[in-house]
Amino acid sequence: MTMEIRVPQLPESVADATLVAWRKQPGDTVSRDENLADLETDKVVLEVPAPAAGVIKEFKVQPGATVKSGDLLAIFEEGAAAVAPAKGAKSAKSAPVRETAAPAAPAAATTSGAAAKLGPAARRLVEENHVDPATVAGSGRDGRVSKADVAAHVARAAAPAAAPAVAAGPVAVPGARAEQRVPMTRLRLRIAERLLQAQQNAALLTTFNEIDLTAISEIRARHKDRFEKEHGVKLGFMSFFVKASIEALRKYPVMNAAVDGNDIIYHEYYDIGVAVSTDRGLVVPVLRNAETLGFAQIERQINDYGVRARSGGLALEELQGGTFTITNGGVFGSMLSTPILNAPQSAILGMHKIQDRPMAVGGQVVVRPIMYLAVTYDHRIIDGREAVQFLVAIKDALEDPGRMLIGI
Repeated sequence: MTMEIRVPQLPESVADATLVAWRKQPGDTVSRDENLADLETDKVVLEVPAPAAGVIKEFKVQPGATVKSGDLLAIFEEGAAAVAPAKGAKSAKSAPVRETAAPAAPAAATTSGAAAKLGPAARRLVEENHVDPATVAGSGRDGRVSKADVAAHVARAAAPAAAPAVAAGPVAVPGARAEQRVPMTRLRLRIAERLLQAQQNAALLTTFNEIDLTAISEIRARHKDRFEKEHGVKLGFMSFFVKASIEALRKYPVMNAAVDGNDIIYHEYYDIGVAVSTDRGLVVPVLRNAETLGFAQIERQINDYGVRARSGGLALEELQGGTFTITNGGVFGSMLSTPILNAPQSAILGMHKIQDRPMAVGGQVVVRPIMYLAVTYDHRIIDGREAVQFLVAIKDALEDPGRMLIGI
C-alpha cells in the first residue's frame, strides 16, 4: 500500500520548519515509528516517524528546504521489502567503511533497542561514523546516548589506528588563506533575532554584586553524598540559586514582571528559565511553578533538561514561557558578564565562576569562595534601587541559607 509522508502538525507558534536531513534513503527498509527525517524549527528538532513498517520509495523534498505543516515529504510503501543494491554499488550517502565492520544483519538485531535512546544529534553522528548504537555507553538518564557519548566512542575506536597512520588528504600550506560560508541554523537565526529585539525594545541596564559561597559550599560538602544516595541526583549550586531567586522575586515582584504595551503584567507564579548551552546554540527550558519544587526536584529536572537539550530531545512547550531566567557563564570560566534579557521578561540573573579570593572578615583577611553576580533588567519598569535590592536579597539568602528556611 502506497502512503504519503507529510510534515507533522507543527505547534501553533511555529510557522514552518527546515528539513535538516533524511535519516533513511530510498529503498531502505524501516520499522514502524522509526525516525525518517529531522525537521528543525526555531527552538527544537522534530522527528518524522515512519507510519508503518515498509520502504521509502521517493523523496519529494531535499535537505535544506523550508516546509510547513502537511507538506509532502516522501512516498512510502507499506509492508514492502528493501531492494538489494547491486554488487559493489555504494549508497549515495555512504562513507568509507573499514573491512572489519560487522555484517549489517546481526547489527540490526542488536541496535533496535539502543537506537531508541539516541537523540537526533547523536543519531546523526552514529550514522555518519557507521557506529553500532549498542556499543556506545550512554551517560544520560536511563542510559540515553548523547552526541558527546558517540564522539567519545568514535575517538576511542580510532585511537589505536591513529598512531601509525600517515596523514592523508589536503595538507595545509603555510600562508594559505581559506574561508567557509555556512548558513546559520534556524535556532541561531532565532537567537540573533530575539537578542536584537531585546536590545532594541528594552532599556537594558546591568548591576553587579559579589557573593561569599562559604555557607553553601559547606552545606553541599556535608550533605552531597547522602543527598545523591537518597535522591539519585547530585546536589549542585543551581538549586540554591533558583530558591534564592524565588525568595528575592517575592520581595520585588516587578523583577518577575513583563511589559505588554502600556501595561505591566505581574506574574504571581515563578516559571524559572535555566539557560543550557548546546552544539546548536543556547536554549532556555523552563522550570514550571518552581516555587513548588524541592531541591532534589530542581536538580533532577535541570539535569534532565541538560541531557535532552544536548541530544535534541526537548519538547517545544518546555522552552516556551518563563517569567525570569538564570544563566551560568561560570561553567565556561566567565568571571564577569552582562547577560541580555530573555524577552519579554524584564530581568535575568547571570552567575559566574567561583574563585577563591582574599576577603576582609571581622578585621582579618581570609580566603573565601567568591562569585560575581549580575542582573540585567529593563529600566523602563525597574528602577536601579529595586534591581540593587533584589540582587542584595539573593546575596543575603545564599550567604545565610537559614533565611530561606524561615522566610526572612
